[in-house]
Amino acid sequence: MATLTQRLLNTICKQDFIKPGDRVGVAVSGGADSVGLLLLLLGLRADLGVVLSVVHVNHKLRGSESDKDEAFVAQLAKAHGLELHARAAPLSNQESGVEATARALRYDFFRQLAVERHLTKVATAHTLDDQAETVLMRMLRGTGIRGLAGIHPRLLLQDGGEVVRPLLTFRRSEVEAFLRERGQSWREDSSNRELTFLRNRVRHRLLPLLEEEFGAAASHNLADLADIARAEEEHWETGHPETRVGEKARPFALDSLSPLSLAAQRRLIGDWLETNSVTPSFRWIEQLRDLASGPAGKTMELPGGKRARRTQRELCIEPVENETPDYAYRLPVPGQIDVPELAMHVEASIVDPEHVPVTVPLAVPIYDRQSLLDPALVPAQLVLRNWRPGDRYWPAFTREEKKVKELLNDRHIVGSAKQLWPVAEAENGELVWMRDFAAPTKFAARQNDRALWIRVVDHKKPDRMEE
Repeated sequence: MATLTQRLLNTICKQDFIKPGDRVGVAVSGGADSVGLLLLLLGLRADLGVVLSVVHVNHKLRGSESDKDEAFVAQLAKAHGLELHARAAPLSNQESGVEATARALRYDFFRQLAVERHLTKVATAHTLDDQAETVLMRMLRGTGIRGLAGIHPRLLLQDGGEVVRPLLTFRRSEVEAFLRERGQSWREDSSNRELTFLRNRVRHRLLPLLEEEFGAAASHNLADLADIARAEEEHWETGHPETRVGEKARPFALDSLSPLSLAAQRRLIGDWLETNSVTPSFRWIEQLRDLASGPAGKTMELPGGKRARRTQRELCIEPVENETPDYAYRLPVPGQIDVPELAMHVEASIVDPEHVPVTVPLAVPIYDRQSLLDPALVPAQLVLRNWRPGDRYWPAFTREEKKVKELLNDRHIVGSAKQLWPVAEAENGELVWMRDFAAPTKFAARQNDRALWIRVVDHKKPDRMEE
C-alpha cells in the first residue's frame, strides 16, 4: 500500500497542483490538517523542486489561545528553517458573518503575498471531510449544482497566484495518524467543539451518524458528488452561452426562455438574478418562471427592495417604493392588542409550556415552544412594532446576533410581509421577541411551570390551540 506521502505526490502530479520552481506558501493554522500538510510537503520538497514557506493569519478570536497558535506555528517554521509570513487580522465574535469576513481577510493576505513576496501557490489543508461537510451544509441550506460543487481543488487569485488544496481526497483521520507516527503535536481549536456552529453540528453529529448507518463510504460519496457537480458546472459555464444574459440590469426577453429545456431555463433566470444583484434560489427561479408564463402586468417581490414585473415581451427588475407605514403599540404583559396593519391581534399570555403547540406551520418550521419567554425577565410592558433598519436579533441555538433584515431574507420573506414583520422591544431598545423565531437565550423560558407566550392570531382564522 502506498504511503500517505507517495499518494500525495501522485495527486499533486496528476492534478498539476505544484510545478518545479514554484514558491509555495503553506497556510498553517496549527491544527492537525495544516501541520500534516506542511510535513508532507517538506518530505516531498526535493521531489517537487519547490521553495516552501509558512503562512499564518491570527484573527485573535480566542484571545490568548489564538496567540499560542501563532507561537506554535512560528516555532514549527523555525524548526524546519522556513520563512514565516504572519499577519494579525483581529475580528470579534460579535461581528455578523465573522467566518466569511475571516476568510476574505485570509485571501486578501494570500493575494498580497503573491504580489509582494512572489508566492506562486498557497496550499491550504482542506480534506475530504471538509468537502463532505460543505456539501451537506449546502444541501441543508438549499443549493444548486454550483453549491454542490463544494470546495474547489484550485482557485486563481486576482493579481496572480493560486490557492491549491492537495488534501481534498484525504481523510482527516489519515493525516492525524501520520502525525502521531512521527510524534508531531498540533493545536486543538476549542471553537471546533462549539455546537452553535452549523459546521460543527454537521461534523460531530450528522456525519458520524451517516457513517454509522451507511458506512465510511458516505463521506466519500458526498465528496464524489462535489467532483461530479464541478464538472457539470464547468460544462454549463463553458458550453452553453444561451444560459448567460450578459449585460447587467438588462430586461429579460421572454422569447429567449421558451425554446430552452427546463434546466437551461433555470440557469438563465438564475444568471439574470445574479447580474441584478439578487442571490438566486430555487424558489425565486420557479416563481419567475411562473411569472414569465403568466399575463402581462403581473409583479413579484424580490429581496433587497426589488420587484420583477412582466411586460408583454420582457421581465424587468425595478425598485419598490416603501409604501408601508411603520407602526408601534404598547403591549401589556399579560394582555392583547389589535394590530390593524397586520389584520391580526397579538396576545401575551402566561401559560404552561406543556400546553403550547409543538410546531407552527412555517416554510421553515420551528418549535413554537422555543419562542417562550421567562416572565421574570420580561418587562410588564413591551412595544410591539414592525422592525426597523438597524434592528438586530439573536435567536437561541444560533451562533451570533444578526440583522433582522438578514434573518427575514434567509427565510425568503419579502414585500409588505417583510416590512411589517412584528418584533417586541423592551424599554432599553433590546428586541426580546420576533415573530416565528426562537427567543433569545437570555430571555428564554427556563424549566418551570410558567412561561410568557407571545403569539400573532389572524382575525380571519379560528383561534384554535393544538394540543
